[in-house]
Amino acid sequence: MVPLGPLPGTCWIPLISLLLVYCLLPPGAQGQKFLLQVELQDPVVPAGGSLLVNCSTKCPNPKLISLETFLLKEPVGNGLGWAAFRLSNVTTDSNVLCSGFCNGSQMTGSSNITVYRFPEHVELASMSLWKPVGKNLTLRCSVKGGAPRTHLSVLLLRGEEVLSRQLAVGEPAEVTATVLVSRNDHGANFSCRTELDLRPQGLGLFQNNSAPSHLRTFVLPVTPPRLIVPRLLEVGTSGLVDCTLDGLFPASEAQVQLVLGDQMLNPKVSSQGDTLKATATVTANTELEGTWKIVCNVTLGGESQETQENLTIYSFWGPIMNLSGTIMNLSEPTVLEGTTVNVTCTAGPRVQVMLDGAPAVTTGQLALLQLNATQRDDKRSFFCNATLEVDGVVLHRNRSVQLCVLYGPKIDPTKCPQHLTWKDRTTQVLQCQASGNPVPQLQCLHKVSKMPVPIEIPFRVKLEHSGTYHCWAANSQGTYNITVVINVQARNPLTVTIIIAVFVTLGLLVVIAALVYVFWGRSDIYHVNRGSNRLPLTTEQPDEALREQLS
Repeated sequence: MVPLGPLPGTCWIPLISLLLVYCLLPPGAQGQKFLLQVELQDPVVPAGGSLLVNCSTKCPNPKLISLETFLLKEPVGNGLGWAAFRLSNVTTDSNVLCSGFCNGSQMTGSSNITVYRFPEHVELASMSLWKPVGKNLTLRCSVKGGAPRTHLSVLLLRGEEVLSRQLAVGEPAEVTATVLVSRNDHGANFSCRTELDLRPQGLGLFQNNSAPSHLRTFVLPVTPPRLIVPRLLEVGTSGLVDCTLDGLFPASEAQVQLVLGDQMLNPKVSSQGDTLKATATVTANTELEGTWKIVCNVTLGGESQETQENLTIYSFWGPIMNLSGTIMNLSEPTVLEGTTVNVTCTAGPRVQVMLDGAPAVTTGQLALLQLNATQRDDKRSFFCNATLEVDGVVLHRNRSVQLCVLYGPKIDPTKCPQHLTWKDRTTQVLQCQASGNPVPQLQCLHKVSKMPVPIEIPFRVKLEHSGTYHCWAANSQGTYNITVVINVQARNPLTVTIIIAVFVTLGLLVVIAALVYVFWGRSDIYHVNRGSNRLPLTTEQPDEALREQLS
């Protein structure tokens, strides 16, 4: 066994002498009659592998057949005209030399051993997970080890599509390729692959792949999002905040943040095509009173677009109206007639109020109106207007309160005649009205018979309705009395008959006079003119006939 590595210095001398003798031999002597053949079990071996080398010749009396190599060798057998050796731990390409002597002449033979090894490391350089559409993407692959390099190729792939194929050069080998990123590259896998092609040596094609890298492409428009925010929001109310961004790809993978001051809102995010929309509800409370910035931030691919708008939260809890002196536990403010009532209106420190009928006051002050309640104030409405300026916007709020005044009943004589004369068996209506609050009950009873007479209802009058009636109105505040006298006159049938007869007689006389005038009031006289028989008869009036007789 020969140790691995260079032979000792003393071993170089015979070998060099042998080579010099071989080179200095005459051309005829160098031509070997018998050749020394080198047979390799496999000329291509994996790195660190072993193989058998057989040195053989047809010389009938060969001597000193040996194998010269720097590799670790071990004789495994010999015989007449041959010797076999095992080479182990073959790590580099080598040239092996068989030598021997035949009849005093040296014989040599050589062969090459090719060592192949798979790459130790194939790595695709890390790239940004997100890449803008329309930008160049540079792929870099690093390959360490691998032999023989003349048969080692490096491929850069998009899925199974070959983007670049290059021979591995250098240690480590660096291979690059540049592609223009498009939307179709979103979600694509990029990888690096090595191919060691030993098919010419009868072995095959050996591939080694790197870990794939997943690319995500995006489009983020340069225009900021559209943010719709209510300009004003009153405490105790809610408003919608809407943020929209168009031209976004992929819109479904974008992140949206809506922030009110330092408070994160919880938006509902939806996407359709290249449009992203986020909607959140803002609830105003007293802690947020003031002006705040609402910010909408859309992030995609490590880049973001942002826009902001102002929101003013205000408190406007007025106007509040109060009426003192009223009776509690009623549906509306109610006072007794003659009660002093104070009507007040207020609406907060920054609000100016105006109470109808009261003097004007400055901002933040209370408006006051004082009155002594009378029946004329019943159903009277008091109006208060509150004005508040918020962020340059003037807000108005109104409120009204209706006062109810309780007062006793009263019957107006003009609306309830105290002397009435009616005819028997005619239809009449007793017109009588009473005022008061609550609305009083009105009743009229005959002084003697206590018989009631209908009020405001048509009825047929009889003689027994004649007499004096006591009418009174009553409610919770008191009563009021009035006397009404009704005189019912009986009808006379004879007088009526005489009147009818007179009218009939007068009518007949008028008709007779008219007939006499028509038929006998005028008479026409006809004369025949004897002097001429060619003229027709003519009528003459009586005056004309008389004048002819006188002539």
